[in-house]
Amino acid sequence: MDFSYFTMILLVMLILIATYSDLQLVASLSITTDKEALISFKSQINLESPDSPLSTWDENLSPCNWTGVFCNKQSQRVIRVDLSNLRMTGSISPHVGNLSFLTTLQLQNNQLKGKIPDEFGNLPRLRFLNLSFNSLEDVVPRNISQCKQLRVLDLMQNQISGQIPEEISYLKQLQVLNLARNELSGSIPPSLANISSLNDLNLGTNKLGNSIPSDLSLLRNLKFLDLTINNLTGSVPPSIYNMSSLVYLALASNDLSGDLPGDVGLTLPNLLGFNFCFNKFTGTIPWSLHNLTNIEVIRMAHNLLHGTIPPGLGNLPDLRFYNIGFNRIVSSGKEGLNFLELLSNSTRLDFLAIDFNLFEGVIPNSIGSLSKVLTKFYMGGNNIYGTIPPSIGELRGLQLLNLSYSSVSGKIPEEIGQLTELQILGLADNNLSGEIPNSLGNLLKLNRIDLSRNELEGSIPTTFGNFQNLISMDLSDNRLNGSIPTVIFKLPKLSAFLNLSQNYLTGPLPVEIGLLENVVTINISDNKISGNISESVGNCKSLEQLLLARNTFSGQIPSTLGEVRGLEILDLSSNQLSGAIPLDLENLMSLQLLNLSFNRLEGKIPVFTNSMKLYLEGNQNLCLDLACKHFHVRRRTVYIIVIPIAIVALCFAVGLLFYIRKGKGMVKGNFESFRGQHQMISYDELRQATENFKEENLIGQGSFGSVYRGLIQGGIAVAIKVLDTTMAKSQKIFLAECAALRCIRHRNLVKLITVCSSIDYKNDGFLALVFEFMSNGNLDDWIRGKRRYEDGKGLNAMDRLNLAIGVASAVEYLHNETGIPIVHCDLKPSNILLDSDMTPKVGDFGLAKLLIERNDNQTAISSTYTLKGTIGYIPPEYGFGEKPSVAGDVYSYGILLLELFTGKSPTDQSFTGGLSLKNWVEKFFPTYLAQVLDPALLQNGKDIWDESKCTKPEIQDDCLVTIFKIGLSCTVDSPDGRISMRDALGKLKGVKDILQKAEGTEVRMT
Repeated sequence: MDFSYFTMILLVMLILIATYSDLQLVASLSITTDKEALISFKSQINLESPDSPLSTWDENLSPCNWTGVFCNKQSQRVIRVDLSNLRMTGSISPHVGNLSFLTTLQLQNNQLKGKIPDEFGNLPRLRFLNLSFNSLEDVVPRNISQCKQLRVLDLMQNQISGQIPEEISYLKQLQVLNLARNELSGSIPPSLANISSLNDLNLGTNKLGNSIPSDLSLLRNLKFLDLTINNLTGSVPPSIYNMSSLVYLALASNDLSGDLPGDVGLTLPNLLGFNFCFNKFTGTIPWSLHNLTNIEVIRMAHNLLHGTIPPGLGNLPDLRFYNIGFNRIVSSGKEGLNFLELLSNSTRLDFLAIDFNLFEGVIPNSIGSLSKVLTKFYMGGNNIYGTIPPSIGELRGLQLLNLSYSSVSGKIPEEIGQLTELQILGLADNNLSGEIPNSLGNLLKLNRIDLSRNELEGSIPTTFGNFQNLISMDLSDNRLNGSIPTVIFKLPKLSAFLNLSQNYLTGPLPVEIGLLENVVTINISDNKISGNISESVGNCKSLEQLLLARNTFSGQIPSTLGEVRGLEILDLSSNQLSGAIPLDLENLMSLQLLNLSFNRLEGKIPVFTNSMKLYLEGNQNLCLDLACKHFHVRRRTVYIIVIPIAIVALCFAVGLLFYIRKGKGMVKGNFESFRGQHQMISYDELRQATENFKEENLIGQGSFGSVYRGLIQGGIAVAIKVLDTTMAKSQKIFLAECAALRCIRHRNLVKLITVCSSIDYKNDGFLALVFEFMSNGNLDDWIRGKRRYEDGKGLNAMDRLNLAIGVASAVEYLHNETGIPIVHCDLKPSNILLDSDMTPKVGDFGLAKLLIERNDNQTAISSTYTLKGTIGYIPPEYGFGEKPSVAGDVYSYGILLLELFTGKSPTDQSFTGGLSLKNWVEKFFPTYLAQVLDPALLQNGKDIWDESKCTKPEIQDDCLVTIFKIGLSCTVDSPDGRISMRDALGKLKGVKDILQKAEGTEVRMT
């Protein structure tokens, strides 16, 4: 008996020992698997600093001891990884899917790229996944639905595209789904309504379209719903307004419409935030919103609301944000703006905007009783009259006060100087009078002040010198007098603009103007400023617009202006300036407008070879080069608007002819190469081909000459480009085209047939290039609608894409396939010619530049005399004297691409005040591209790519976004930040492939 008992005990002990050993072995193997997964993860991460937590991971230790890794104490398995906020770059290893015990993965706030691994579907215990604020791409993996325990899925602020997968609805335990700030498209899946546990759904800032699914109202536990900044259309399903659990409802910045129900505050009794701005909602402000005593945010700006402010506004003690601006809401008569007094009960109010409505009345004297934590107060754009109450000074927390575009009168209250937190003060376009109070100088944090278009008088306070943080100042269109205080020009952060125009300011322009090294615009026109324009103005290196017109300046134009390379507009008209126009102004390659009219200038007019507007009338002693040298014209009024100026210099032409006929230097070398490849043609043959250069055969004129249509031997139609040999450097333009075109062959480059270097019947020099004839004109004519197909239709989107690909193919060839890279330097629609099959061909190589990298045996060889181009297409770095580069061509191509799909020229007259084609597109990209798309495309029905087809809207939108993204990537300000022409071409071809694969899509052109 004892023996049997002892045997049994021994057997149990052996079993326990064996089991424990097996468990240890399994645990050891399991932790090894976890370690290998983490090492694989680390191998794909680029660590910015050696002291990064991942650098401390010692492979000789258990991963449970590694920074950011947490294990279960019993099983010693990795259950949590937190590597957030480490600035990590690289990608996520798919081996993370081997961390089978992982419950939490936090990688937010890094710089991770690549796709989200499909292997995440192998993490059955995963509950919290946060990959937000990275640069992850591709799509949301469908098998994420295998993570059945997932409670939080946060992918916010990445670059994830595609549609929201239906499979997400399988995550029955999910409580938070945050996919905001990505590039998701398509519709919102109605199946999301199956996630009954969901209480936070954020799909804002994507490209989601169509209507809001009514099924979302089945989410009975949902508290937070954010669908802002998408492309949602139609009306809000009535059932959404019955989701009584909602605490925050945000549908702003869509294309939603319909009346807002008056009882929304009753059906959504728990609501704290209501954000419906930037839509097309109609009706009145829902009366019941003012009954929600706990509500914190009411935002309904930029809609079509009308009616009056409903009662109850004084019953919102927790209100922080109230914005009803840009509607049609009315309040007038005795009540006027008295509703503002009711908001004094909202002691937490931080933001108040009632601007641009139909309110009428005076500002109540009790305005100072509003919340002491109010930081932003917008009232402008209403018919507000009377004076500004002194009690405004009691709102000590204000950072922004905007009363512009109203009818306020009287003096600016001294008490505004008590708003020491103020950063933006806007009182423009009112009837304010009297002097500007010195107390405004107490606003030490001010960065923007606009007092323009009033009736203010007196001098500019010297206390304005206290504005050490000021970025812009506009005091224009008042009655200010006295001299300009020098302290204004010593403001260290003044950079946007200084506008003192249309006043009665006197005295000299202080030499301290040169201290404004960062300012973009200076406008002191329409005053009574006298004396010289200081040479120090050349120190204003960031200046783009200098407007000093209609003053009494005297002396010479400072030559240092030629050093302000980014200058676009220079207006010195209607002064008393004398002397010659500085030749240094020829260096201003970005200059678009030069107005020197009505001064006392004399001498030779410089040669401005970029296309700009030049006004010189009213200067009787100015003369052209030939007139100055040979005819001594002393009183000659010059009316010139568009540059370049053609300089007629007979001696130069004769010298050129002699040079060419003797065949010296580069001319000989280039022509000899042509004789080996092309049969030269005579002047007489070209004269006959064009019927003596008959005007009916003139098909174009440019800055360097004229283009004629002709028929040469054999009846071949050709385009003959005749250079203006009276123009300086014409022979170098000729040689540039010869050098660029003699050895290149590409289907998208215009073909040079032959050249002519001879003399005409007057024995003057004659230079011409003969090209194949392009029967469909140039791309500019098609963009402007001057040319159309025989059926009367213009270019559809597919046509434009094919044209863009053709041009990109040609430029990529020039940059990479010609042995010596060739930079075109003047890419623009008018230089893109179209043959009978609408194949685009890049032409006009008069500015082309050959590039050879410098090494021991080679130096740079240039076929052009200086940088040229066309305003609007010239990259910004050229304005700072940078040499031509392939990146410069990429910029010009990007502008061309944006113009092709917007229909707007970069010099369109609508682009004023610093607005350009590029930043206009950026303003609407990627959400509101319909705002910038060429209206002609929108006339083609539902399918802008081909009106006869029916491409899915989401595919159309995705392709457009990609195209505009390419255009913007080409036009990055920094040359190093631009994509290459090869990359741009590849991406455009990728768009075309997508469209061709889409059902029902055909291509009109090949």
